[in-house]
Amino acid sequence: MAYEEQTSAEILTRMLAASPPEVDKRQGSITNDLLSPAAIEFMRAYTEIDNVIAFGFAETTYGPFLDMRAREYGLTRKAAVKSTGSLTFTGPDDTLIVAGTIASTGGDSPVYFVTNVDATITGGSVTVTTTAQDAGARGNVGSGTILTLMGDLVGIVTVTNATAFEGGVDAESDESLLARYLERARKPATSGNANQYRQWALEIPGVSDAKVYPIWNGPGTVKVVLLDDDKTAPDQTIIDAAQTYIDPTQDGRGMGAAPIGAIATVAGATQLPVNIAVKVTLAPGATTAQVKALIEAGVAAYLKTLAFADPLVRVTRIANVILDIPPVIDYEALTINGAFSNIAIADGGVAVLGTVTVTS
Repeated sequence: MAYEEQTSAEILTRMLAASPPEVDKRQGSITNDLLSPAAIEFMRAYTEIDNVIAFGFAETTYGPFLDMRAREYGLTRKAAVKSTGSLTFTGPDDTLIVAGTIASTGGDSPVYFVTNVDATITGGSVTVTTTAQDAGARGNVGSGTILTLMGDLVGIVTVTNATAFEGGVDAESDESLLARYLERARKPATSGNANQYRQWALEIPGVSDAKVYPIWNGPGTVKVVLLDDDKTAPDQTIIDAAQTYIDPTQDGRGMGAAPIGAIATVAGATQLPVNIAVKVTLAPGATTAQVKALIEAGVAAYLKTLAFADPLVRVTRIANVILDIPPVIDYEALTINGAFSNIAIADGGVAVLGTVTVTS
């Protein structure tokens, strides 16, 4: 039955037809008035029945319903992960920086960070291990971006981060969880085969894809190469987490997920920078800075589609990206990595956006 056809009017018509013929069924009659609210409720019930059917299939469900479906295959949604790094506090000697001291990036949408341990300033400064207050990729901030201190030490101590914070990952999306579910269903993994190593890698938060190379360095060895959610090489913290989960000792003792006798090595994909230079003819009012930003966004999106799927960066595709930008009338002197030619991506590598130089 097509439940979308079960409107309140259709249901009411059937209910009235099933009523005794001698009863007044005209609009405004008692029978019509009493059956009309029930018809509306039945319509809502049919709508929910339609939803229940959709929620029962992995490809048409979402959120908590997809979680329940995935658990049938032993899969759980990858949780968000907090980024980690270090903060350097500068101020008078013997000043105590207590665990739980908060600093932020400031601005209209600040990201907050919390120190993990007590520390005391000596020699004018002290560096403290720190974790983002909230889990997610927003915590992956660059060096020198955490400059705002919170609490009683404001005006006494200054703060900064000499190095970037890494390892923050958003909770797994429905799209990613569905892809893992379908892979688990369609590519059975048993006894430490290549499919199983790939599935182990994909269970790590921040890993979006993986390639497995059996016997890569002799009998019993396996190499697993990873991509992150941005289709680039993951942060070292993510690589380390995957290594620890799959084979922490790398001595064949089977202390992780890998079976006894196997030695697994986990690495990030080798990144191949794609450097672009082009001269463009601009529409009136357009600027090279504007066009550069659009080229960067378009090429980055194109390169993501190639990751572990297509080993060739096509110069014509990059030319199309440029020509599809409305402010660009025409282009010339286009080069990628110094030449107007395609670029091959080595096995286990991934093309990433490098420099973009636009002149007019």
